[in-house]
Amino acid sequence: MRATKEYRLSMTDEAKKLVDQLTLEQKVWLMSGNIDITKLSMDQPGEMAADMTSEENHYNVVPYAAGGIEEAGLPPMLFADGPRGVVCGNGQTTCFPVSMARGATFDPELEERVGHCIGREVRAFGGNLFAGVCINMPYNPGWGRSQETYGEETYQIGQMGAALVRGVQEEDVMACVKHFAFNNMENARFKCSVTCDQRTEQEVYLPHFKDCIDAGAASVMSSYNRYNGVHCGHHGYLLRQVLKKEWDFDGFVMSDFCWGVRDTVEAANGGQDMEMMWTKYFGDNLVKAVQDGFVPMEYIDEAALRIVRTILAFDKGHKEYDMSVVGCADHIAVAKEAAEKSITLLKNEGVLPLRRSETKKLAVIGKLADKPAIGDQGSSWVRPPYVVTPLEGLQKANDQCEVIFDDGSDIGRAKKIASEADAVVFVVGYNHDDEGEFISENEADNYIGSQGGDRKTGLGLHADEVALVQQAGPVNQNSTVVLIGGNMIMMTEWYDCVNAVIMAYYPGMEGGTVLAEILYGDVNPSGKLPYVVPYSEEDLPHVDWEATDQYYEYYHGYTRLEKNGVKPLVPYGYGLSYTTFEITDPKAVVDGENLVVTAKVANTGASDGDEVVQLYAGFEHSAVDRPVKQLRGFARVSVKAGGTKDVTITTPLEKLKWYNPVYREWQLEHMDYTIYVGSSAADEDLVKTSIRL
Repeated sequence: MRATKEYRLSMTDEAKKLVDQLTLEQKVWLMSGNIDITKLSMDQPGEMAADMTSEENHYNVVPYAAGGIEEAGLPPMLFADGPRGVVCGNGQTTCFPVSMARGATFDPELEERVGHCIGREVRAFGGNLFAGVCINMPYNPGWGRSQETYGEETYQIGQMGAALVRGVQEEDVMACVKHFAFNNMENARFKCSVTCDQRTEQEVYLPHFKDCIDAGAASVMSSYNRYNGVHCGHHGYLLRQVLKKEWDFDGFVMSDFCWGVRDTVEAANGGQDMEMMWTKYFGDNLVKAVQDGFVPMEYIDEAALRIVRTILAFDKGHKEYDMSVVGCADHIAVAKEAAEKSITLLKNEGVLPLRRSETKKLAVIGKLADKPAIGDQGSSWVRPPYVVTPLEGLQKANDQCEVIFDDGSDIGRAKKIASEADAVVFVVGYNHDDEGEFISENEADNYIGSQGGDRKTGLGLHADEVALVQQAGPVNQNSTVVLIGGNMIMMTEWYDCVNAVIMAYYPGMEGGTVLAEILYGDVNPSGKLPYVVPYSEEDLPHVDWEATDQYYEYYHGYTRLEKNGVKPLVPYGYGLSYTTFEITDPKAVVDGENLVVTAKVANTGASDGDEVVQLYAGFEHSAVDRPVKQLRGFARVSVKAGGTKDVTITTPLEKLKWYNPVYREWQLEHMDYTIYVGSSAADEDLVKTSIRL
């Protein structure tokens, strides 16, 4: 109930009465984190620095407070970070697969359940806000924080993000959507200004944010970067015009931490409601700016009302949980299910699943095999009670098998081990030192995590891993590469050197268990790539990861390749199974304001399995420049071996519109639309029909 906008707006009168009783100083107090940096040394910013100097007292080990006035009966906002789980605590919380992996499930219902688990754990730690709905879209897969979002396609990101919002907020926890907007570079995030044309802005980079707002998101976090030269934390067009006016957002905007506000007057006038996590530019400086006439009092009243109304709505009679829910068996089961449905089989030439009776000696090669594969060590770092590594999972999966581990550092030795085994699994890819939230050298002095950052040296495997797979892969015909990483990894150099390839992403605390179950066939793989894999990096947009100015083109990812007539190595939405499916009989009709597409899905193989049926709208008859086709719906369906199911996919006609920058409005073209239904974006995996709108 409190997750809905309607409920929150019903609290307006009560919130306004409370705000009207507050002084200017009290209203401004609500608008900042509860650390006053003016009383601290800038070299050692108090609690923030202390929280990063030890594992026991790490970043966000407890929820961070902002505002709150006890004498007025106003509780504070209590912040807990994400998105792969709750960052609070030490060795307790459930670590889910990263968002990119969960995007590969194409399962909003599962993502909503993930949200419920996270919401309960936030409440158990005493928090009331979860800042882990990260939905920035990678312009290039080298973006270091790609793992924190769901994929490269705005429609899919919006559906998954909205599901997480619903799940979290149904547990009476405010969901904060981040980072608004155009935050798609890491190393240059504090200095880069992004520019693009208005169609690109409206059609590519903002729709998924609106989907989450329409789902009822209570809060939005602005981003560090600039857009068209203006800091996003000060951006009147983004914050006041688009978010609050055009989208009618009723919640509050908070800055990204510590450096998200750079000027008192610009931020307050631009629509920033809350400076996090400490008070530097707001506080006394904002009070003086109001008194001197630089910031209208109405902006302070509006910000205070938004904050008070939202927090009251989530606080009154809220659900309560104790620490017994944190890392509980039910939540770990959901994390395991997410891994099961996300890990993606990309190639399989008769190798998988491994047969236990025939696999007496298994070689597991690669330094990442015995490392926890849970993602970067930035602000999203979750500390679970345990992590099952790929090696541990395989060691436990077959008690009749001798598992021989080698880190792959000596290729000659690795080739010998591989040649003597019944099967070989290479575990290669990235870890927290290769990609993730970027911490500069100065900041790292007070931080125990890794450097992270964008993938500045390319999108493929490390040179030593390429050589390992190229040379040791062919010596065993039962060879599988397992990729660890947060986004697309180039495979062209070594793809033909092995017989099977699996993308495991960062699969969470139960990742090693699930990987072994998939390799041995206990779990039928069903993940689908939420991005395209090209033959060449040159097929992707170029990004200077240290740029002060970066232009975003309209096309990226699979839409760029299709527009340029370039065939990918692996298409968007692709993923194999241990069974086979046939999708037939597509039909499309209009029902009110929705496009409704139906099809039949037959499991033509010998195993039960899940298929993700994907709906793409084709725009070849458009009078304007549009993609060849775009994902505009999907449905995950379980089908028994030999069985058939009917599937229905509904998408709003709004999602077929284009943005006319001349009239500044969304328009539906009246023309024939090709409707594609299938198992990936590749033409050979699709059947089609058409409809005239």
